[in-house]
Parts: sequence; C-alpha cells; structure tokens
Amino acid sequence: MTESPSRLSFHACRELLRNRIEGPGPVPIQLLTGPRQVGKTTLLLELASRWGERGLYAAADEPEAALPGFWERLWARAETTARTRGRAIVLLDEVQHLPDWAARLKGEWDRLRRRRSPVRVIASGSSALRLGAGSRESLAGRFERCVLAHWSAGDIRQAFGLSPEEAAHAFVREGSYPGAVPFRGDPARWRSYVRDSIVEPAIGRDLLALAPVRRPGLLRQVFACCADSPAQVLSLQKIQGRLAERGALETIAHYLAFLEEAFLVAAVEKHGRTALRRRSAPPKIVALNNALLAATDPRGAPAADTDPDRFGAWVENACLAHAWNRGQGVTYWREEPLEVDAVLEGSWGRWAVEVKTGSVGSRDLAGLFEFTRRFPAYRPLLVSGASGREIADRSGAEWIGWTEFLLAGPPGVRAKA
Repeated sequence: MTESPSRLSFHACRELLRNRIEGPGPVPIQLLTGPRQVGKTTLLLELASRWGERGLYAAADEPEAALPGFWERLWARAETTARTRGRAIVLLDEVQHLPDWAARLKGEWDRLRRRRSPVRVIASGSSALRLGAGSRESLAGRFERCVLAHWSAGDIRQAFGLSPEEAAHAFVREGSYPGAVPFRGDPARWRSYVRDSIVEPAIGRDLLALAPVRRPGLLRQVFACCADSPAQVLSLQKIQGRLAERGALETIAHYLAFLEEAFLVAAVEKHGRTALRRRSAPPKIVALNNALLAATDPRGAPAADTDPDRFGAWVENACLAHAWNRGQGVTYWREEPLEVDAVLEGSWGRWAVEVKTGSVGSRDLAGLFEFTRRFPAYRPLLVSGASGREIADRSGAEWIGWTEFLLAGPPGVRAKA
C-alpha cells in the first residue's frame, strides 16, 4: 500500500486548497472528499468567509438547489463576480446530490475555460465513491482530489482544550468525530449521534446508492464483522463464516473495498515483495475511527484495568488508523510465530511498529528485529506504556508512548512538521 499524501488534517487541507486557489495560472476543479462529519462544510464556509464577496458558497443538498434555474443562476453570478472582482471562487457543497453533477460541472468548466473567465471551483461531497466514479467518468484531466481525513487526537486536543492524556484516551475510547464530542457525557445520545449521523448515512445512503451494492444486508453484516474485529487479521473465509447471510468471497472483498472508500474500514495488506503475495494473504481489519467500535459494541468502550485484551486491541486499532488517516502506507507482517503489528512507509519515514499496552518483555520484540534484519531500511519502534521504555532501550529499538504516538506520530515527526 503506497502513501496517499492527499489525506490531510483539517488545517492542512484548508491551507492546501487556499494555496491552490490563490496560486497563479489555471487551477483544476478541486474535489474535496472525506468521511462524514469531519468538517468539510465548515472548511468551505471558512474559505468563503476569507474570500469575501469573491467566495460564492452553495449547498446542493439545500431546498434552494431544487428550484428551477438554480444551476444557471449560480454560474451567472460567478461570471458577474469574476468580471467585477477580478476572480470568483465557487464553493459547491455536497455536489453529489445534483443529478448528473459531473457532466454538468464539466460543461460549465469547459465553457468558462473557453471564455477565459477567472472562475475557480471547489466541489465537496461525503460520498467518495459517487464523487470518484463521477470524476473519473466525466472530469478526467480537469480536477485534483483532496481528502479531509478523520481527526487525530491532536486535532481533538486543540479544538476542545483537552489535556494530551485526555485527548489520547478519548481518541481510543470514543474516536474523533468532532460533532460527537459534546455528547461525551451522555453515552446513549453519543451512540445515537454516531449511528444516525455517520454510520447509517454512509452505508444506508452513500454506498447503497451505487448499483454494484446488490445485497445491502450482506454489506451491513460485513461492516459489523469488521467493527467487531479491530486490528485482527481475518481471512475472507473467516469473515464469510461469521456472516448470517452467505456471500461469495469475491463479493466480500468487493464490499471491503467499498467500506474503505467510505472511510469506515481499511483492509490492511500483508507486507510483501510482490503485489500477488500481498493480495493472497488475509487482510488486517482496521476501523478508521474508533467511534465506529464504540457505537457498535454493546459492551461499550473497554477499560485498561478490567478488560486489558480488548483495550489493547482498541489502542492498536487507533494507532494504525491514525497512520492511515495521516496518509501513510500501512501494512502488517507475519511469519509464524513472529509478527509486526504495523509496517509504515511515507512522510513519517519507514517504521516497523509493535503496539503493546500491557507488560513488555524482550521476546515481544522478536518480530520487530527479525523483520528489520530482513528489511534493514525500516526502523524498529515499540509503542507502549512507560514500562516498555527500558526494554526498548536495552534491546536497541526506538520507543514512544502510545498516547504520544496518537498525538504526534513516531519520534521526530513533530520536529520535522
């Protein structure tokens, strides 16, 4: 799995779009996608405010968008603004709600280019699948894509004034949807918010709106199985065996890919030298926001002292999801009886990572050192509680506390940022 630098934090995404729009020369259409409820509308409104009368915000899911002439009035206003203000920026939110949106946007874009009109466009949508399909079919060569990723523990800390320890523990136990934070003290309301505002729209509308989803019940079961298996290596056959409704392995693999494009679940591949070897190995299941675990597990979030195994799995899931959401390439490695929880490659560097929340012994690092012996370009890293630091120092591995990893990434990443 390769690095995807387009998965960005809120602030990085905002600055990237601002720099692109304000830069010289022709600017392709900017397609902003990302999970539900991570701030895409807020980001567009902030940019519109920055650009004042040149920024024209319109939401395709508002009642006004259904009125006759909405589309024509929007572009007429944009051209008028461009003539009088020197430039216009159209910020079109939830664009996938417009019928045949990609072809219509292509037509307007081509017409503006022929007229050399200084109108620039940012279009956003929560359904990455629908935006991706439309852009590939109609907007080829006319767009750049930017993904606003799930919030990190650092984002939660900064936005809501939590201490580093509080932010990291909240990230593990409750995830990082900013809209859910006000409901932290009311578990029932919090769970309803995540289910009704995030999970159900993503699966019940975004994914089921696509023709390839022929069996919605099976899709929901695949998601439920994944949410019940954080940071576990599961073969497609094992997933198949847990489903109440029988499904072909090809269908299950197809639905796993859908869940990843919907920013719900990533099926992390095994590290290997060839693509064929990676695809033939069972994936490691990673929920891309721990809120999905807490909202679907009837036991609620685990506690480190009373449910250490489940808490450890949730911490490992949070660490892998954090790396994936920050655009790193994430794989795992296993050669029985040895394994490495995560192999990271990207802007953070190359790391072999072992995540431990309980006691740590030198034998727990055997997989790290065997992997780095075979692949010396990777640095061994233990992510654990404070008790693991001495073991890492004696063994020659680098160490970082799991709370600090969730806030800043591996050692040195914050210094390089």
